[in-house]
Amino acid sequence: MGDGSITPRIGNMKALLGIVAGAGASYGIYKLLSGGSFKRIKKSVTSESPVVRSSHPSEVTLQRGSLLAKVSGLDVVCARPDVASDDIIHQSPGNLEPQHLKMLLSCLQTSSNPSDRCRILLTLGNAAAFTVNQNLIREFEGIHIIAGFLSDPAAEVRVQTLNALNNLCMNIPNQEHIKVYVPQVLELIEMSPVNSDLQLGALRLLTNLSVTDKHQHLLKESITLLLSLLVVSNEALQVQAAKVLVNLSSNPDMMDDIVQAQAPASVLLLFDARTAPAVLLRLLTFAGNLKSWRPSAQVADELRRKQDCLFRVMLDESSQLHSRLVQLLSHTDAEIQAQVARILT
Repeated sequence: MGDGSITPRIGNMKALLGIVAGAGASYGIYKLLSGGSFKRIKKSVTSESPVVRSSHPSEVTLQRGSLLAKVSGLDVVCARPDVASDDIIHQSPGNLEPQHLKMLLSCLQTSSNPSDRCRILLTLGNAAAFTVNQNLIREFEGIHIIAGFLSDPAAEVRVQTLNALNNLCMNIPNQEHIKVYVPQVLELIEMSPVNSDLQLGALRLLTNLSVTDKHQHLLKESITLLLSLLVVSNEALQVQAAKVLVNLSSNPDMMDDIVQAQAPASVLLLFDARTAPAVLLRLLTFAGNLKSWRPSAQVADELRRKQDCLFRVMLDESSQLHSRLVQLLSHTDAEIQAQVARILT
């Protein structure tokens, strides 16, 4: 299941501008849960290292009233100062011309102001909601330029970077370029404050990247992190973490890695009538995918010896999941009742 564009299409280009910032407390539960190591049943897939390429477009000083002055309200360095501002101000992000995107990428590289970088990234992110712009930004090496700001010192810049990459990730060819940044995105989730916009933006990106099974292997070491987020996060992050888990568990080739990942026992407490329906429905889909997996007797015995693994928490005969599912048969939501019934039959 994928996420749509982060921001809707807006007619007036001035309305594209804004800054999103995140805040919250320090995040540490994942480190507590993932401290141990254990033997893998399934052979690991080799990690891929990021390869970042740079671009150096030609630059001239932009006159006031030109594109970026209208789009982002900034004085910048870029190309085509002769573009008529009256024509540009009425364009939607989907109607930006190639030279405009080149100009924005050039401005992004030369900007020294975090606020300016945020507004440029937001404009590029909105433009990337359209397929033609997704392709152009990739052809202009824009994905690597934008991804370079995942390590920006300003949290709000990193948020807008994730949002832009999320829209670009809706394009399958772009995923080949974005996948190399998965380790950096996972690190952002681990190191960012709980319930922050940084965590939410990163999870949205991983949701879209994991819609197909092509790149899911890149997330096989993140199962414990995702399960931990389910326990400690607010509803918005719980929904997003559950979406990624549903995507991964839909792939039989990922199941060995999922069931042996360390899992907080408290994840079972979420199978409760008090859990938000949007979260509970996705958790039930995840549980249903797990239940459809049938390990051999030998594999099951080996998993039972792995303390705190997901198999023991949710699938073993000693798990309390079954009794909690039975209680949910009386849930007031008919869709939840139906999901539970399908799992139990």
